[in-house]
Amino acid sequence: MQLTFARTLAALATLASVVVATAPAHASASPYQRGPDPTEAVLEASRGPFSVSDTTVSSLVVTGFGGGTIYYPTSTAEGTFGGVAIAPGYTASRSSMAWLAERIASHGFVVFNIDTITRSDQPASRGRQLLAALDYLTERSTVRSRLDASRLGVMGHSMGGGGTLEASASRPSLQAAVPLTPWNLDKSWSEVQVPTMIIGAENDSIASVTSHSEPFYNSLPSSLDKAYLELDGASHFAPNTTNPTIGKFSVAWLKRFIDDDLRYEQFLCPPPVGDRDISEYRNTCPHS
Repeated sequence: MQLTFARTLAALATLASVVVATAPAHASASPYQRGPDPTEAVLEASRGPFSVSDTTVSSLVVTGFGGGTIYYPTSTAEGTFGGVAIAPGYTASRSSMAWLAERIASHGFVVFNIDTITRSDQPASRGRQLLAALDYLTERSTVRSRLDASRLGVMGHSMGGGGTLEASASRPSLQAAVPLTPWNLDKSWSEVQVPTMIIGAENDSIASVTSHSEPFYNSLPSSLDKAYLELDGASHFAPNTTNPTIGKFSVAWLKRFIDDDLRYEQFLCPPPVGDRDISEYRNTCPHS
């Protein structure tokens, strides 16, 4: 009987060690973790768990970019939030990215959806404008008290996506970048140190993935946390209308790297398999 009891104790001890070893990676929560545990349904929905307000910033009161709209969570119970600046594409205004800006804010970010100084501004200029917008957001905006200025990211569409790469190369302290169907004449970004997810479109005839998104991704350092997602059958303008795949993976990337929220790693690693909206996905999993 004593032998049986000893074996039982040993078995229980082994079971306990297995339970501890297989505990979820997010058991030790990031201090920047915001919101409830994420699910596929929540990430694919049109709105996240936070209520959002917005405020307009006139181009007359800013320097270095064209003003814009700031979307921010109304809640102050969870502390400060990370910040994101978004730039539109060539000839476009901020209205083309409004759906995504508001959606990201509803997951717990302060998002500045900007207009550029002129609609023909090139990627290098758009990159500088994204950084000027972040500086305004953290230093002068009416919502700066809601922000953690050390946790910032950039996004943009087309030439705004090219500008996202430019901003990342210029400011390595950024936490995340998401270029959307990006366009840039510069194909080499080996200097970028910012975790970057590039979202391309399979049928893009303006910034084809073979000439833009794929070379950009391949040029990023192999040691960098990076991903390449290609939208199945999509055009260059896919980011300009509500798109659950863009919303889901943009939010997951920003949460993972701006908030250091490991709960979102499950949507990025291992790579999504069988998603009919994704024609290709590359990554450097596991992320550091």
